Amino acid sequence: MLVWVALLWALEAIDSATGALDTFGLSPRSLPELRDVLPMSFLHHGFAHVASNTIPLLVLGFIAALSGIRRFASVVLTVMLVGGLGVWLTAPAYSNTAGASGVVFGLFGYLVVRGFVDRRPWDVVIGLVVAVVYGSILWGVLPTNEAISWQGHLFGLVGGVLAAFWFRRGRPTAV
Repeated sequence: MLVWVALLWALEAIDSATGALDTFGLSPRSLPELRDVLPMSFLHHGFAHVASNTIPLLVLGFIAALSGIRRFASVVLTVMLVGGLGVWLTAPAYSNTAGASGVVFGLFGYLVVRGFVDRRPWDVVIGLVVAVVYGSILWGVLPTNEAISWQGHLFGLVGGVLAAFWFRRGRPTAV
């Protein structure tokens, strides 16, 4: 997670110095822009933007990665695809969406739902703690600020919930 967050900061430093990476933000409903569905999650609109995603990404990503790196990678890829496609379909025309907040919302949704889907008491407890600590982010799925992509937040959250179901573990067997 530290390497991933360091990469986000490095990319923002490069973009701030050159402006060359803004083109990889996602613009809606243009077929060539579908190539940016994944890269958009690694780019940000300024250092304040990447800073606001850093701590929740570190915390939620670390917790999610404890269940295994392959499962974690599958969850994050699902969140990025569902979130990115949702933004591509629903964002306002001529907008440019970027940022890891969709991944943050996806990891939040995944962690909150995972324990109930897997029927694992410890994961239910973790999900409840995550809900209590980070539950206020749910306000971010509402269209309250046109400068913030509520679409990215909403569809990232949907992607995380879907990932909890798609990558669920089998029920523990009784011996």
